[in-house]
Amino acid sequence: MFWNRDDRGCVGVGEVLRLTFSGEQRYLEASRAWREIAAHAEIDDPVGMPGSGLLAFGTFAFADDSSVESVLIVPRILVNRHRGTAWITEITRVDSSQVAGEKSVPVLPTATDLGVWHGVELHAASDSVDRATAGSKVDDYLAGVVEATQRIDAGAVEKVVLSRQIAGEVSAGADLRVPLDRLSAKYLDCWTFAVDGLIGASPETLVRSTGGAVSARVLAGTRGRHPEDAARDRAARDELLRSAKEQHEHDFAVQSVVTALAPHVRDMRTSDDPFALQLPNVWHLATDLGASLGAETTALELVDALHPTAAVAGTPTADAVELIAELEPFDRGRYSGAVGWIDADGDGEWVIALRCAQVTEADGGSGSRTVVATAGGGIVAGSDPQHELGETVSKFRPITEAFSSGS
Repeated sequence: MFWNRDDRGCVGVGEVLRLTFSGEQRYLEASRAWREIAAHAEIDDPVGMPGSGLLAFGTFAFADDSSVESVLIVPRILVNRHRGTAWITEITRVDSSQVAGEKSVPVLPTATDLGVWHGVELHAASDSVDRATAGSKVDDYLAGVVEATQRIDAGAVEKVVLSRQIAGEVSAGADLRVPLDRLSAKYLDCWTFAVDGLIGASPETLVRSTGGAVSARVLAGTRGRHPEDAARDRAARDELLRSAKEQHEHDFAVQSVVTALAPHVRDMRTSDDPFALQLPNVWHLATDLGASLGAETTALELVDALHPTAAVAGTPTADAVELIAELEPFDRGRYSGAVGWIDADGDGEWVIALRCAQVTEADGGSGSRTVVATAGGGIVAGSDPQHELGETVSKFRPITEAFSSGS
């Protein structure tokens, strides 16, 4: 397990405890279970920094009826760093076979160079490939955008986020630290993560809650970058900032977060105007929010209040989610759900699972692993299918480059 951004992050080794959840109440059930575990834990935490002490990693499915499990995983060993400080945490599950007061010594894996990586080319599904594991065809996506704009014109929804998938296979022995290393090195403003096979680098902080302070970053509205041509790149940024369509979409997303957080926080503040967030692959319209926690609320309870945001579902949210289930020919799984960590105090950092791929064991005992990446964008009145397709290509780039055979 892996969680990293610039000069902060941690690596989790092994599993002490795995909790699984599903259904509409999955976030609240996870919060209740974690409160109980934390209440009974004996914690020796002389570090006293974000992410020290008892901690669980988590990744949650987007849809209430998803067939993919949502999980909290407590690692056996944590290796953390926060700016200039680093520490190791050992977590032990006590049972009747252990002697009171017995102390074990953590044994860390031997550090090795990055291993063999031949890369994988990710493609949309063909008619002969099972879409449930290998993604959706481009034609399906374009047809979905057309249908979505017609529903919007008819007044069914104001915005709906549609996604598509691409997929491939890597060998069982492929060293997945290679794509993680690439994502961490290139996407310094994103949280790079690996939790239960979900690997990615998300630019969108769903919520961060530490010591009573709450923050979030809302992204909605995108233009592809042109780093090879500075003038063209600036023009793309300026077009994004001037676009009435993108500003309108962004306002939907910000308002959904403000409305969801309001009952749980006080002194909420936002950046005055959306700003252009520069990432290696895209420009995003972004708004930062800050607040103080109004009552004793865990980070997972805040996630429950926020998910799904308009940025990953649409407006009105419930209607948009129903339309997604109708128009997307696959289960999103954990894409656009929440991924992050929670500590014994209920504090944590959770991002929206974007720019990511799910790695699972391939069917049939082939010894290979399936890689399924998902990306999407907000459809509003006047959306152009080809433009939306191009946006997904830009959003796939972090994963396609990280998993490629190139260096």
